[in-house]
Amino acid sequence: MNVMEPLHSSNSPTVELKSLQLCDQEGTESADSGIGDVDDLPVPQQIQISNITCDSFKISWDMDSRGRERITHYFIDLNKKENKKENKFKHKDVPTKLVAKAVPLPMTVRGHWFLSPRTEYTVAVQTAAKQPDGDYSVSQWSEIIEFCTADYSTAHLNQLLQKAEAIAGRMLPFTVFYRNQQREYFQQASPSYRSRDAQCRRMLPAVKDNSGSHGSPISSKLEGIFFSCNTEFNTGKPPPGLPIWTLPLPDLLFNQNTNIYFGDFYCMYTSYHYVILVLAPDGSKGDVFCKGRLPALDRSNNCFLTCTKEDDGSLSFCHAQDVILEVIYTEPVDLTLGTVSQISGHQLMSLSTLNAKKDPSCKICNISVGR
Repeated sequence: MNVMEPLHSSNSPTVELKSLQLCDQEGTESADSGIGDVDDLPVPQQIQISNITCDSFKISWDMDSRGRERITHYFIDLNKKENKKENKFKHKDVPTKLVAKAVPLPMTVRGHWFLSPRTEYTVAVQTAAKQPDGDYSVSQWSEIIEFCTADYSTAHLNQLLQKAEAIAGRMLPFTVFYRNQQREYFQQASPSYRSRDAQCRRMLPAVKDNSGSHGSPISSKLEGIFFSCNTEFNTGKPPPGLPIWTLPLPDLLFNQNTNIYFGDFYCMYTSYHYVILVLAPDGSKGDVFCKGRLPALDRSNNCFLTCTKEDDGSLSFCHAQDVILEVIYTEPVDLTLGTVSQISGHQLMSLSTLNAKKDPSCKICNISVGR
């Protein structure tokens, strides 16, 4: 049973949820026990949801004045909206019945253990009057309202950023960006890839998938091209794997006119941790998208990927050793600028993260909001 208790706020009462055992503790109440007959208490109408974040929202409604003075509590029925595409054998989320004292509206409902980012919910409300014997008389339930929680805010992303910085490790030099794909992808007569312009020989930005943190603002929204830059510390070269397209001049993607943003930090039930970075030419469409949504990094002084101007005017590049960097470049890239080659050595299993879900139990890469 979850109980909501109001906290004082200058704008609206905040309702924090506490997971409590049903016992004789003072202040512990159940929305499912001690409910009497339906009374003529005012029924909430015109429910409004506002100020939605990834783990909170404000709720208000209208009520008839008759009987309003009898109201002592609100009962809120909050449920994840049913997804017909989900596996029917998957364990269903337990509906959340919330109890709040009758505080002035609107009130803020906040709780990261039952609200997840980018998730559709349904909510209904009824008013209640607590009786001397501890039972409740209640109104009819209101209409059911649907809403969807928001992405991580920049404050949440900064928490992820700090966690990623803690494990990034030392910086290693690199000289190429590269892109793993099947060889057919890089062939001119290859019209089967949406992220390829076969006629003009360009790689085109494509919408990022849903891999990584569920609340990341870039998932299913930002358009870009994925590149890698990690090298093996003993060789200074990309790890062995699929045929790759190599860009021998990294300054074509990352230079003094490129802005760099932190996008995500996650793992997939393995010891590997991924950091997503976004490279966007200043003023580009991708740059406009990232500003205000993602934490900006100093291109020459950060823990993941740096571009430093040397005394002779040349640029040098370094990447973090202990995380796998996924670099998203937001503009088209001409294939003729690089070369396709087969990395020699053993075949490395694909590290593809297509639509992969983040491990919600990892203490290294999770923060105290929805996963």
